[in-house]
Formats: sequence, C-alpha cells, structure tokens
Amino acid sequence: MRKLPIFSTIVVLAAAATMVALGVWQLGRAQEKEALLEQYARTETMSSEVAWPTDADEVDTALFRRTTVVCAEVLGVEAKAGTSEAGAKGWAHYASCRLANSNSFADVVLGWSREPQLPTWEGGEVRGVIAPGPRLVASPAQAGLEQVAYPDPKDVPNNHLAYAGQWFFFALTALAIYGLAIRKRIKEQA
Repeated sequence: MRKLPIFSTIVVLAAAATMVALGVWQLGRAQEKEALLEQYARTETMSSEVAWPTDADEVDTALFRRTTVVCAEVLGVEAKAGTSEAGAKGWAHYASCRLANSNSFADVVLGWSREPQLPTWEGGEVRGVIAPGPRLVASPAQAGLEQVAYPDPKDVPNNHLAYAGQWFFFALTALAIYGLAIRKRIKEQA
C-alpha cells in the first residue's frame, strides 16, 4: 500500500475539522439568535419605556422598546433611503444628537418625506422606538415629516443555519478534492 503524504493529509484534515467546528458553532449561534428574536417579539408588546442604551451590552435588551431622549445638540442631519409607515419609498431623515445630561449620542430618525431636502430641526425631547443600529425611530415624526416605518423584529435576519451548511459543505468539498487528488496520485504511481 502506498503511503499518504503526511503533511498534506494533516493540513487537509485540520482544515476540514476547523470547518466542521465552525459549522457546529453556527448551529449554536442559530439557536441563540432564535431566542433573541423571540425576545424582540415579546418586547414589542411591552408598554414601559427603557433608558437609551449607553453601551453595546445594553443594546440587545433595549431593541424594539420605547424610550424618550432629549436631543441637546443636533450635530447634523442627513437623508437616507427609507420607507414611510404607509409603505411608500422615499427618504428617511436622520439627526445625529448629543443627548442631554450625558456624554451619549444617538441617531434619531426624524421621519419620512418624498424629497431628500433636509428639514430644519433644533432638537428637544423625542419619543420613539429603539431600532437596530441603535437608532431611535421618532414617534410621532418630528420636523413636519411623515411617520417613517417602524422597526420590525421580523426584519432581523437569522442566517446562521445557512452559514453552518456552508461550513459543512466546505469541509466535505475539501475532503472530496483531497480524496480525488490522492486517488490520482495512486493511479500515477501504479
């Protein structure tokens, strides 16, 4: 029996094992994400407000909850593609704010319009829903704009199962290609 190339075999097996481990990790992440999405769906029904998240660890528990902030200083306003509450396409107007009584900042989605012209807005108290980003979707809309579409937990993707499948496929492909290469080598040596 012919000997397998030791170094190449170790490298391919290590790579395939790593890919399988990444696939298993993605399966675990899929379960975690599903639990998080269920939490988001439950938070939509809660009427109590939460504080604006001041660090990354607080964001997941605050998403899709209602809050109130005071924009002490408007640092800038920009228009981005957006959808109105009625489903029309147009422009969502974002204001970058420094929040009162803190060193925190927030992006506030003021509202929606058909035109990209930036509204004039001086800041102040804003109520709304915390959306991924995080950003505050104002409700009611500010600066004379129409209501922008509310964030929906159903729009948060859970791609981890697909990623797991990709890693398992990559591992299988690497092993199959290596098997074909070994088979060819054995035929050439015969």
